[in-house]
Amino acid sequence: MNENDTEIAWSILQKKGYQRTVYLNEADVVLLVTCSIREKAEQTIWNRLQELTVMKRRRLRTRAPMKIGILGCMAERLKTELLEREKLVDVLAGPDAYRDLPRLLTVAHGGQQASNVLLSLEETYADIMPVQHSPHGHSAFVSIMRGCDNMCSYCIVPFTRGRERSRPVSSILEEVRMLSDQGVKEVTLLGQNVNSYRDTSEEQFCGSDLTRLSPGFKTVYRSKRGGLRFSDLLDRVSRIDPDMRIRFTSPHPKDFPDEVLHLIAERGNVCKQIHLPAQSGSSQVLKAMRRGYTREAYLDLVKSIKRIIPDVSLSSDFISGFCGESEDDHQQTLSLIREVGYNVGFLFAYSMRKKTHAHHRLQDDVPAEVKRRRVEECIIVFREEAARVNAALIGSTQLVLVEGDSKRSAEELCGRADGNLKVIFPKEGVAAQAAESNTAPITAGDYVLVKILSANSQSMRGQALSRSSLRGTVKNYETLPEHEVDERGTTMIESCH
Repeated sequence: MNENDTEIAWSILQKKGYQRTVYLNEADVVLLVTCSIREKAEQTIWNRLQELTVMKRRRLRTRAPMKIGILGCMAERLKTELLEREKLVDVLAGPDAYRDLPRLLTVAHGGQQASNVLLSLEETYADIMPVQHSPHGHSAFVSIMRGCDNMCSYCIVPFTRGRERSRPVSSILEEVRMLSDQGVKEVTLLGQNVNSYRDTSEEQFCGSDLTRLSPGFKTVYRSKRGGLRFSDLLDRVSRIDPDMRIRFTSPHPKDFPDEVLHLIAERGNVCKQIHLPAQSGSSQVLKAMRRGYTREAYLDLVKSIKRIIPDVSLSSDFISGFCGESEDDHQQTLSLIREVGYNVGFLFAYSMRKKTHAHHRLQDDVPAEVKRRRVEECIIVFREEAARVNAALIGSTQLVLVEGDSKRSAEELCGRADGNLKVIFPKEGVAAQAAESNTAPITAGDYVLVKILSANSQSMRGQALSRSSLRGTVKNYETLPEHEVDERGTTMIESCH
């Protein structure tokens, strides 16, 4: 979301004559797009502000002063500390105030501090086309909704991003068509609660049907009626370009009715990868978190997903050391990780956030050292299970969208398989089709069939077989003829750009 917000803010400033530089010492304005979800994210910004303040003081002797701005969630949450107490910034703009940036900067250039952190019930930036800054331009983010109504007890998002509101479907489809025309091969639909999308912008969408939830899930708010739902949007987006991959993040488990799962299973260009944040494996902790489901309901959903989408890849979020979490609760989380078998996981120690339900009603009573131990144990178990799940793909042929050179070696390429797992393979020419003999170099943005030779918990390694496309390989590409491959695969952990 912060990358997408950066692209929106830059689109607004570009139209007002601002130019972007990659050299900090050339900048007249430095804007930091921030996150408040965890204390560590905020501390990173505080440290960066101290560095920029030193640079700003040096600049005063030689040229016009540098203006420093904070954008996003931290601007809304810590406006008093940033403007009045620390006096480190010139401009504050909350997540819904990016349109106001040119005015705020004009005020700041006049020598005054400027701030707009008002939250909106309507702002979706639907009419602003973000300026994409992907290194190779083959992947893009498309924001479809903003805010969150779930009010999980640990989460600051409803207080920094505001209530849920969805972007009109027409503007989303227009942006995806534009990206397709530009040659983008993968689009990720974005939202704080992406699969609760509900477009009520047109009268024809405003029926009386209640929103359907995953079986066994509930919400803290009244059931919503009418609107064009996420399954409708996903259906329309997937029809625009059959050779463009569609992903989405970050969803809530409650918003996976069967029609969404069947659509993912049926559409060849909708990735068979689902992020399914669990947060805990204990029903008692889930209740304290106000997640709206039990361990049993979550596992029933996992079973339904695997039944409808047999080759699905799952990822998840977990919080260790939430208020009142016992050792038994922690062990239940470890057992859930083992039982589900995720490919990717995001695991963190709990960080109390002001304004949240937990801050007002619960005690942050798990010692820091216990939190650290528990999250480390979760990471160990997750890696064991991810290595096992990924090892099952050894010998298979995966369709990989190439992102560019591997970070560790210019002699290797890196890309993503359908399940969003990194795949590294030697930089060698391959045939345009499996049956052809003429070869050509592989470049970023190519779809390539890769034979998987080895895997670990974070990546897979293999050998490229041939170029391909989503249209040509969406069904049964595992049946391609075997090629001679060099068994050089290792279990080195690599990162793409």
